[in-house]
Amino acid sequence: MKRNVVVGIDIGTYQVKVMVCERGEKQDVPRVLGVGYAESRGLRHGYIIHQSDAVKSIRRAVRQAEQRSGITIKSAFISVGGVGLTSNVGTGSIAITRADSEITDYDVERAVTDSQESLPATAINNRKVIHTIPLMYRIDGKDVLGKPHSMKGVKLDVKTLFITCLENHLNELIQVVEDAGIDITDVIASPLAAGFVSLNRSQKIAGCVLANIGSETVSMVVYENNIPISLEVFPIGSNDITNDIALGLQVSIEEAEVLKMAQEDASRKISKKKLEEIILARLSDIFDLIDAHLKKIHKNGLLPAGIVITGGGSNIATIEDLAKAYLQLPSRVGTLVCDISREECIPNNVDIKEATWAVAYGLCVFGLSSEGDGVIRSGAGMKVLRDGGRKIVEWVKQFLP
Repeated sequence: MKRNVVVGIDIGTYQVKVMVCERGEKQDVPRVLGVGYAESRGLRHGYIIHQSDAVKSIRRAVRQAEQRSGITIKSAFISVGGVGLTSNVGTGSIAITRADSEITDYDVERAVTDSQESLPATAINNRKVIHTIPLMYRIDGKDVLGKPHSMKGVKLDVKTLFITCLENHLNELIQVVEDAGIDITDVIASPLAAGFVSLNRSQKIAGCVLANIGSETVSMVVYENNIPISLEVFPIGSNDITNDIALGLQVSIEEAEVLKMAQEDASRKISKKKLEEIILARLSDIFDLIDAHLKKIHKNGLLPAGIVITGGGSNIATIEDLAKAYLQLPSRVGTLVCDISREECIPNNVDIKEATWAVAYGLCVFGLSSEGDGVIRSGAGMKVLRDGGRKIVEWVKQFLP
């Protein structure tokens, strides 16, 4: 595929979503050429439990996207999420190496490496760092506005956010995508991918939290000064609300799903008050977890841009009001800005401006822009190293008898 055409694959617990985009006339607003989606199978809480089923789901979604876009998909940006995703903050301190005290790229890298080594063993054991995000620099004890490169000093301190994933979860995800016949261009944490298209620059600068309510997980990422400062995933989702409704009102799972979204049912008498109480009880659990994390990082009630809600659970009626009441923050449901170049390539029953497509579209935005350059560095280099090693072996083989 050409550089101006990218593919994003969002492998969620409920659905696999594939989006094909090309560079649009508007800056950082890719044009959607086609989409594909399929029911996710073989996943639980965002991680792979049955590889062959997951491969089939990815192939179905990719095939549909290829048919609608007219493009053969060979490589893609993929998202990683699930309960194995988390973040930790480390601090590092190094002495400047050059005789003239000028700070170089090498010094910055040493400081970031030192901050990673400051993390406790429990934070990095069996985990893979997929993003390294410097939060703050200090030179000789004084805060630096921006990057410290080419500045002068004796001592450089850095505070760094490390977003990690359980290594076995990441390896299994990479394996199923490769088994589906797709080369991985890069791996992006799902909450960050959604942030590229669900939040604007002013919201990220002022401070906000992006909460993605999926079917089995709730992920949140907190932004301040235009960079993510914390990320967390909780093992609870909108499916828990559906199950509670089914048990509380003695209805089928399918009917409970309809009631959850519409909060009404014309086919039978349902107590609307009891329905609201069930939904409120589970949503309160979700918002309590979000609030507890904001308190942990000392940001509760201190995010002027409030909370933006995405994911399938964002379609629940009155969720904005509930979030505002529980978190004491401005609240809204996220929407996407998509430039649709060929409407016939979008299924009639799919609204790609819905928040459920945020991750897939965000992957495409990341692939076509340099927004993450210098701030977010992916640790998916294992794929590059693996391919590089394979090429070296093949090169050596040609000289063997």
